[in-house]
Amino acid sequence: MGIIDRLQADPGLWEDLAAGGTPVVEPWDDEHVLVTFLWRGDAARTRVCWGVWDDLTRLPGTDIWHLSRVMPAATRTVYYFAHGDEAGGDGSPMPPDRSGTGPAHVDPGNPRHQHFPADPLDPTDHDVWASVLELPSAPPEPWINRHPGVIPGTRETHTLRSAAFGGDRHIVLHRPAGVPASGLPTLVVFDGHNAREVLRIPETLDNLVAAGRVPPYTAVFVHLPDATRDDELGAVPALRDFIAREVMPFVRTRWGTPDTGGRNIVAGASRGGLAAAYLALELPELFGAAICQSGSFWWGPDGEPEWLTRQVAARPRADVRFHLDVGTEETTPARNGLHQIEVNRRMRDTLRARGYDVHYVEYAGSHDYVNWRRTFADGLLAVSRPH
Repeated sequence: MGIIDRLQADPGLWEDLAAGGTPVVEPWDDEHVLVTFLWRGDAARTRVCWGVWDDLTRLPGTDIWHLSRVMPAATRTVYYFAHGDEAGGDGSPMPPDRSGTGPAHVDPGNPRHQHFPADPLDPTDHDVWASVLELPSAPPEPWINRHPGVIPGTRETHTLRSAAFGGDRHIVLHRPAGVPASGLPTLVVFDGHNAREVLRIPETLDNLVAAGRVPPYTAVFVHLPDATRDDELGAVPALRDFIAREVMPFVRTRWGTPDTGGRNIVAGASRGGLAAAYLALELPELFGAAICQSGSFWWGPDGEPEWLTRQVAARPRADVRFHLDVGTEETTPARNGLHQIEVNRRMRDTLRARGYDVHYVEYAGSHDYVNWRRTFADGLLAVSRPH
């Protein structure tokens, strides 16, 4: 008898199930498991979101809500619960805390949480929490936690008065410990706060450098205000000018990075992935590679879909290497009805058809940082050039 049938026959079993933790994970076949999300409480509607929205069903005569899904056993993702029509759908905020109550919240039966801390450089940002679902065959994350003996790198925070954006913008510079202060290639990373605090890119970079797997880089974490992110982060000329005319010259002056761009890398996730591909194509003299994680290639100016993909097909080939990754569950239509996974596949195919070197990965999961923090190392290993 399945969990739901058992609960329907005896709702008193809830206490035993809750004590064992939720969601409940059961075997299914060699590559999949059955995941049952459970929540107990009074609500007109209950949904779970892990990049897609799914409705839970109330068990008749009880306040127990449930949803069962067959999922790849390699899945790692974040999720949360939302209640009522006002607390879900496109544009919903992630849960602001981990109280387990309110219109949107973490799973109170799951002790594993992911904290998205507010960016102290952005007064419009706020703390966010989500529950972590890690299924039995989720791949290891060997680089995200600092290895024994690896010394943290050097970090500096700077404010740039940006002519391109018409206001102050912040960057954080990082270089691994024990390497020269000048002469390093540059790694530019967007969504700088989350890239450092959630993706753990400084730890990943320091570990990989210490292990001799990649050369050292001056990492530049770019902070753009959350309130204007959709306008400033993407395939937009203002971002190109900000990076080419303001950020890169500042870093060259401050830390003596080289003028040549063959070993420089630009990286980002979601809108940042779109931006990374755009800058690598627009500025091949500055960037020899791009790491694009779940790139929002559905985007286009004035609603024109997949604009950048068509630009790839129309332009002469440049000497640029690409890493693209995307989740197998990224099938929720974007604003123009296109799916993230399908537009990433088309970008991959278009780049390869033009002769670009493309490293492409699809992971079991959705549009979330707990996958990007692992696949970032894969991307850096794939596109880095030796010393």
